[in-house]
Amino acid sequence: MGKLETKYISLGDARIAYREHGSGPILILLHGNSESKRAFSRYQKVHFNTFRTIAIDSRGHGETISNDTQYSIGQYSQDVIDLCNAKGINQAYVIGYSDGGNIALFLAKKRPDIFTKIVAISPNYLVSGTTDGWLRFFRSIRKILRFLGRVGLPTRKAIMRFDLMLNDIGITEKELGSIRTNLRILYAEKDMIKEEHIQKMGSLIPGASTKKIGHCNHMTIFYRKDAIQDMRQYLLGEEGSRLTNRCS
Repeated sequence: MGKLETKYISLGDARIAYREHGSGPILILLHGNSESKRAFSRYQKVHFNTFRTIAIDSRGHGETISNDTQYSIGQYSQDVIDLCNAKGINQAYVIGYSDGGNIALFLAKKRPDIFTKIVAISPNYLVSGTTDGWLRFFRSIRKILRFLGRVGLPTRKAIMRFDLMLNDIGITEKELGSIRTNLRILYAEKDMIKEEHIQKMGSLIPGASTKKIGHCNHMTIFYRKDAIQDMRQYLLGEEGSRLTNRCS
């Protein structure tokens, strides 16, 4: 299937790393917190190989180079918009997972003219949308990272990444209500995002649809065949469902 080559594009204060593969409708792929574009290798080579896929490393992740004092979902979304502008992309679909799903919410709000269909997997717009157990875990890890930083280990970027999961993303309910992009929200039966939070988000965004994927959790929904089939069918209709069955 060939190796996916990492390319770079300079966007002001950041050198964004990405992998581009295939031909067809353009599909932007956005990874989760503390992950990278490599998470999408099989998406690019197999599951969505009828698209021109572009998997992007956010700031502070993977091979992207930037010098930031904090990370924000709003900035991440602007990087995606700037990349599309630099590459002359005026229409694209989006799949965003976890924090990538949060970025996708901003893309839907900011540029519905570019991002016409979006799949957000397990997003949350409020930190309170995360289950209490996972929030306790994130706070504990952040304390450990701060301690390790005080003894000289390079933990600053990791702490900044955890801060993204411990704060609201910066989009209001009124702004969610103004979104006009076609939006599909998937979440896991045993997700780290509360089901009531997902459902509320879906009710706030006009025309958004939600679906719970069974027999999986926040970490495994990304690999579920039924989730991938749902995404293909949403983006390409019934043809997408048939192609998924052939490629899986």
